[in-house]
Amino acid sequence: MPYLCGEETVKELRRCLSNPHVQADPLRYRNTILRVIRAMSQGVDVSGLFSEMVKACATVDIVQKKLVYLFLCSYAALNPELSLLVINTLRKDCQDTNPMVRSLALRNMTNLRLPSLVEYVEQPLTAGLKDRAASVRRVAVLGWAKLHNLQPTSEIDATVVNELYNLLRDPDPVVMVNCLRALEEILKEEGGVAINKPITHHLLNRLKECDIWGQCEVLRILQRYQPQSEDELFDILSLLDSSLVSPHPPVMAATLSLFLSLCSGLPAVSLAALERVCGPLLAACGSGSREMRFTALCHIQLLLRSVPGLMGAHYKRFFCGYAEPAYIKQRKMQVLVELVNDENVIMLLDELKGYCTDVNTDTAQAAISAIGRIGRSYSDKCFVILTGLLGLKQDHITSAVVQTMRDLVWVCPQCSDTVCSALEGCEETLQDVQGRQALLWLLGVYGERISSAPYTLEVFIDGVRSEASLGVKMELLTAAMRLFLCRPAEMQDMLGRLLHYFIEEETDMCVQDQALLYYRLLRCGTEETRKVLQGRRSDPSLGVLIGRPAEPVSQWACSFNTLEPLTVSAVETEPSSRGSPEHTKPKTDLSETLNYSQNENLYSDSPGRCSESSTNVLASSFVAPLSLSLSPAVSPEEFERLWLQQQTLHTEQGAEKKEETDDSVWVKESIQCSTIPHCSPQSLQAAMQLVNIQTLAFTPPNTLPWRVYLYTHTQHMSSAEMSYNNSLILGELLYTGGSGGEPSTAEGEDGHVTKELEGTAEMGGWGNGKKEQVKVTLKQQPRDDESLRGFLSILTTVLHTLSSERG
Repeated sequence: MPYLCGEETVKELRRCLSNPHVQADPLRYRNTILRVIRAMSQGVDVSGLFSEMVKACATVDIVQKKLVYLFLCSYAALNPELSLLVINTLRKDCQDTNPMVRSLALRNMTNLRLPSLVEYVEQPLTAGLKDRAASVRRVAVLGWAKLHNLQPTSEIDATVVNELYNLLRDPDPVVMVNCLRALEEILKEEGGVAINKPITHHLLNRLKECDIWGQCEVLRILQRYQPQSEDELFDILSLLDSSLVSPHPPVMAATLSLFLSLCSGLPAVSLAALERVCGPLLAACGSGSREMRFTALCHIQLLLRSVPGLMGAHYKRFFCGYAEPAYIKQRKMQVLVELVNDENVIMLLDELKGYCTDVNTDTAQAAISAIGRIGRSYSDKCFVILTGLLGLKQDHITSAVVQTMRDLVWVCPQCSDTVCSALEGCEETLQDVQGRQALLWLLGVYGERISSAPYTLEVFIDGVRSEASLGVKMELLTAAMRLFLCRPAEMQDMLGRLLHYFIEEETDMCVQDQALLYYRLLRCGTEETRKVLQGRRSDPSLGVLIGRPAEPVSQWACSFNTLEPLTVSAVETEPSSRGSPEHTKPKTDLSETLNYSQNENLYSDSPGRCSESSTNVLASSFVAPLSLSLSPAVSPEEFERLWLQQQTLHTEQGAEKKEETDDSVWVKESIQCSTIPHCSPQSLQAAMQLVNIQTLAFTPPNTLPWRVYLYTHTQHMSSAEMSYNNSLILGELLYTGGSGGEPSTAEGEDGHVTKELEGTAEMGGWGNGKKEQVKVTLKQQPRDDESLRGFLSILTTVLHTLSSERG
């Protein structure tokens, strides 16, 4: 017989199925049916054998029944009329004494998926719900869900729904879980299965009887239940306690998700639950399944958003293995960045340095980017590594290092001298677009400190005709303009040639328009050009704290145990495709939230004596309920932009032109704190976070002036309107080194009116026991005097507590 040759094969199989001698031999008949199934699975169209296969289903051989039912379910949609011939055989099998035959008949009766057969299926399914065999009840319960899916517009009889609810108490746990799944599907438009107190406690008490996926299904559905009292809540948590440390990661994740849902109003309980799942999550990170390891790492990143030091003692568990795939290595490096501290920074940097030469270029670049993120707090150690990597003269490594230096110098401008000295000669090994854009940005911004900057740009300008990247062309034009403003003699001829080419010969309209803009800007004068191109820069005295503000658990709890952590990176990463850091769009636009068009200034007559309005702020008792929150988070870049925006408005309008309005308020106070400038940034940050005040940036220790920038969101019940008022408060703590004497008032370069004390304290004189003034500047939007009084009271208490502990 020809093998798999189309019509000839089908004809041969039909002759065999119709042969009485074959039908008389059960073994030959079954082997012929097996050949039909094999041909079907290999792509041969055997739908023409449907009538012969219908006859073959009338047998007592269970193996033959399974083969025939598989064929009939596959081709029933192509032969709906002939499928009616199968119903009688299936209904007869539903009354067979063998429960395996009954369950097989019910399953395949619903798998035919023909609307014309629904009326013949309902009665066997109803009888199957009350069958004495659990395997039949399992199939019957799911059969009603399939029936509803086949005709979603038709309503299921209420008697059937009630019977499904009754089967939730079936002694077989699989039947119970199948009932939950079926009711979820049937009652989808009504919100799913109704979960009340008796059902909840019944499901929890039988949770351990279910298999892994049954437990996950029960825990997922129970998230809709809200306990009626605190005692009931803790009873439920006690029942779930053992599942929280389950050795099966799916059960552990589903239990934690239910924990977070139930404890949304109990943050301390939620944090305790997060600490308990550390062990199971770490075990999942060592699983033999790559998919399981990746999923565990993604969920660990979620936990670290609320408890940054949760896995700090186990950081070695996140070191990368040589044979691990790149996507797991990159996730592990993101976690390592979150776990860095003073004790492990040296070991983590050494480990990341080894990954920088990985054979996979993406992994190597991710390691370099991770070092750059750590460099925001440990810049000296990181720059030693980054500078050494430039000596390898490898294209992808050099590109990643230059991009990292660009991002790092934007956040930590005190490192600019180190970056400028390291850039010499690295343009020779740069080939990719992102690396060249980063180099051009650095040459434009810090070109006055790089002796070879004009000559490096000349190489790019001479080869501009062969340049294919639009981003490189636009960055080259901006860099040439910036360098011309600080080194005009060396750049005049090159800039002229570049502008002429872009205006007269360039075909890309974006580049041409930007060249025309710069040309017309130069005609207005160099001072006007300087105002446009040489924008703001970060304060070199500030260092940004590594990591992010601790987020409330409720902010990400709904995405836990879903696919969202796998598809969205939970760690803030620097986009490698951008050209300039100042062109990066902030994650949150707070311009409308924080509008400084109108402000109010409250001045103190002296550091020791507050003005009348300020005295009211500190002296008034705060009786309305006040709560502080860190959400939504404010990024360091957005904070700095808004802070400098306020200073600009204050300078333009003048302090004497301020009018009191209800839109915003600007307060300056002085607080007596004898030792607060000596506190480490970590101690100050921890103390502030206890009351939900986020420390965003700080000045390095033993540095004058000493600054701390912070923010918080306030919410309180208005005593007058009996409604909740929300506001955003940005703050600055400033210590200039004054220790005594009469104050003198002067206006600084930025237009702020400040109070300075006669005499300064030497660096070694800190801690001499003299009264030291910490100046507090607050900006609030919208204005809310009650919440501002409460915030000042809380801030003063925190500062005094820290001072007393050090004293």
